[in-house]
Amino acid sequence: MKIPHITALLLLLFSCGKNENKTDKKNDKVAVAEIVIPEFQSIIDSAAVQGAILIYNKATNTYYSNDFRWANKGHLPASTFKIANSIIALETGIVENDSTLFEWGGEERAMESWEQDLVFREAFHFSCVPCYQEVAREIGVEKMNFYLDTLNYGNMQVDSTNIDTFWLEGASHITQFQQIDFLKRLYQTELPISERTEKIIKKMMVIEANDQFQLSGKTGWSNSNGHNNGWFVGYLESNNNTYFFATNLEPQPQFDMSGFAEIRKELTMQAFKQMDIID
Repeated sequence: MKIPHITALLLLLFSCGKNENKTDKKNDKVAVAEIVIPEFQSIIDSAAVQGAILIYNKATNTYYSNDFRWANKGHLPASTFKIANSIIALETGIVENDSTLFEWGGEERAMESWEQDLVFREAFHFSCVPCYQEVAREIGVEKMNFYLDTLNYGNMQVDSTNIDTFWLEGASHITQFQQIDFLKRLYQTELPISERTEKIIKKMMVIEANDQFQLSGKTGWSNSNGHNNGWFVGYLESNNNTYFFATNLEPQPQFDMSGFAEIRKELTMQAFKQMDIID
């Protein structure tokens, strides 16, 4: 893999160390390389946003980013939580499969694409907040907290007052490193979930597939007290390797918010092109 004009910082990290990951139950020490790529920062600056792109190369156990401090900051997961929420829904039987129907009652919703009956996989791809709020209420506080702890998913604060909003507002947070850690465990069949659930969620996550790569993931966008924060998380399979990613962005004052929905994926794909992973 060719990475032009990079500044490298090679650090020995531990799985329970600075990246806030708590997943290594055996406390095994793992050497991880972190490489700073200034070109990622140029990509972000040129788009009038701020934040970090974090990419993990599974084959070399290496992280690449423009800003590792930002990547260690916690943010509301927003709709990226639909990955975990889907897993919990399937594991608890609240949702039977990816064809389970969510009926629309005719009420006005924030997005036109939500104003229709949707099956589960469509609710995921259209990021239907009301659909997943219904799911969260059905799961309930006790089961939600149990599975969040079992899945070791970020730092969610869930109680009876916020069961259907905790991923959108409030004190819940997850870092980019934690997002990638969760995705790695899902991809590597290391989550304590059924094979059936794993297959369904992986299929639902596929965004694009062509002769060069397959892209799986989920976007997210929170607007809490006027503070916009956007995500794109997932993994890209190419050339017999897998690259996990978590991009987190916030708009600069001059940014045209009409483009915020698209910019998260666009900048992530630009970073993959910068690394010569895709054309």
